[in-house]
Amino acid sequence: MKKLIFIGVAIIFMSYNMNAQDSDSRDNLQLGAKAGINYANVYDTQGAEFKADPRLGLVLGGFLSIPIGRFIGIQPELLFSQKGFQGTGTILGSPYSFTRTTNYIDIPILFQLKASEQFTILAGPQYSFLIKQSDVFSNAILTTQQEQEFANDNIRKNTLCFLGGLDVNFSNLVVGGRFGWDFMNNNGDGTSATPRYKNVWTQLTLGFKF
Repeated sequence: MKKLIFIGVAIIFMSYNMNAQDSDSRDNLQLGAKAGINYANVYDTQGAEFKADPRLGLVLGGFLSIPIGRFIGIQPELLFSQKGFQGTGTILGSPYSFTRTTNYIDIPILFQLKASEQFTILAGPQYSFLIKQSDVFSNAILTTQQEQEFANDNIRKNTLCFLGGLDVNFSNLVVGGRFGWDFMNNNGDGTSATPRYKNVWTQLTLGFKF
């Protein structure tokens, strides 16, 4: 009787392990969609007197999880991403405020370290393409607003960035956190116009795997 009980427990245990392994999705190709927010800001790369405050922006798009085994993989993504900043400064001793909203198409190519079925660490480069920019400038005399659809080849539209973060997986749901920053200055055509700045942002998203 004891032997039968032992064999029965062993069979149940092995069946549980086999089912757990079968349910582990880390070695599966997965397609997903996600949406969330950016908490974006900039910093002046040459240390000039420029104070920037962060802005919230929308991010949404899709991702593809490509396994290279159970514990590592590659995750390319395609995102619409809003960044920007609010800032104050002085021109010829006169104070001003400046607000910029930038719309990007972001393409991160992230390396996955799948520490467990629940937690995935990600890091890698991101290519960002600027599609639209809205500026609001205000001082004691006037307030102006300008929107640009970037068709001028003299204006820099392409930016290389770095991105890192963590995904927390709940079955088909994914909560993602990212931190990213630009490698390249995005001050238009590369002149010394003020402000000279790079984007830096924190991102929080909720995704769904199909």
